[in-house]
Amino acid sequence: MKKGVFGTIYTQFENQPVKAIKHLIKVKEGEAVNALYRDDIGFIDIVWGENDPLTNIGFGLKHIIEKHGKEIEQLGFEIESFIPIVVQFGDFNAKKSEPHKKVYQSDLFRFVVAIDKNKSKKWLLTAFDLRKKPYQISR
Repeated sequence: MKKGVFGTIYTQFENQPVKAIKHLIKVKEGEAVNALYRDDIGFIDIVWGENDPLTNIGFGLKHIIEKHGKEIEQLGFEIESFIPIVVQFGDFNAKKSEPHKKVYQSDLFRFVVAIDKNKSKKWLLTAFDLRKKPYQISR
């Protein structure tokens, strides 16, 4: 298997976010390329990522699960169904976005897509319930 910046590159989950998320949860590493799609963004990769257990600072699926997993479950969602719904219904928020981070939100949820400097790679940075805490862009 081919390795990338985030570990093993899984190509078999194109436009299959539920399967991609379940697989990444099982193997706990790597990236599922082109797992999500939105007309205004294009393909988005889902990466396993990392999360510091002391600060809860991180990115990717591991960060979403460890930092926001309980609140997602309290809303009645499983993580693999929550992420595609949030990505589908979020609207672009230019005021909260930066050149390397695009923020999308609805009344209840927010997700952030990281974009590399060459704009050739986009991956899910985080997703969460807006009712729990205010959003702040980290610097």
